[in-house]
Amino acid sequence: MLRSPLMNVMVNAVLKAGKGLKRDFGEVENLQVSAKGPGDFVSIADKKAERVLHQELDKARPGYGFVMEEGGVIEGSDKTHRWHIDPLDGTTNFLHGLPFFSTSVALERDGVLVAGVVYNPATEDLFVAERGAGAFHNDRRIRVSGRRLMAEALVCAAVMQIGRGNHATNLADVGAVMARVAGVRHMGSVALELAYVAAGRFDGLVERWLSSWDIAAGIVLVREAGGFVSDPRGGDTMLASGDVVAGNEAIHKGILTTLAKA
Repeated sequence: MLRSPLMNVMVNAVLKAGKGLKRDFGEVENLQVSAKGPGDFVSIADKKAERVLHQELDKARPGYGFVMEEGGVIEGSDKTHRWHIDPLDGTTNFLHGLPFFSTSVALERDGVLVAGVVYNPATEDLFVAERGAGAFHNDRRIRVSGRRLMAEALVCAAVMQIGRGNHATNLADVGAVMARVAGVRHMGSVALELAYVAAGRFDGLVERWLSSWDIAAGIVLVREAGGFVSDPRGGDTMLASGDVVAGNEAIHKGILTTLAKA
């Protein structure tokens, strides 16, 4: 595929950050036996990757603002553009040596998400999308799945950890969806999960209590792959509320209907 200058900037940044994460991921298994454990090491790896992303993107597009997991919000001189970046989505997986984690970058222009990149350094899976130009996995065009029936759908639904979100709502969501679909999965990196929806590997997704950097890139991917993304009420508050429902037209609608009844 022929990438735009913007997409080249984003891809180069995630690949550079991912190179360090892949190297660090190789060290995690060796640290599992230490008394202190790999927690501090992973935190350092996370911050190091974010620093690389910030430096690379700021150098290529000076003045753009940033919304970052570790560094918070940085206002830029250009008020029309800001990056949403997550250096390591799937920290718990990374910590346990599971190769399902990602680096994600999205660009917001005048309040509209216009480009997204999600990269898994462990597997070198690269998902990219730019508004109006389609979505791609390792340079191959991707589309959301064609399944129409909820009973045949494989849906991603998160089971939240202690201290995060409302567990009663979470269990109600998961229970309602489980009763209607062929299977429910939770992989631990919502950026990659949304990329999998875009690629048709998951038919749909419902997750809550997220941050903009978790989902911004994935939203662009799903939409450019022909899918639908909204909040659980069918609105467009995902970045503000942190609640997201995604899928092809039929499964997205089926999940919304299921949640409304739950």
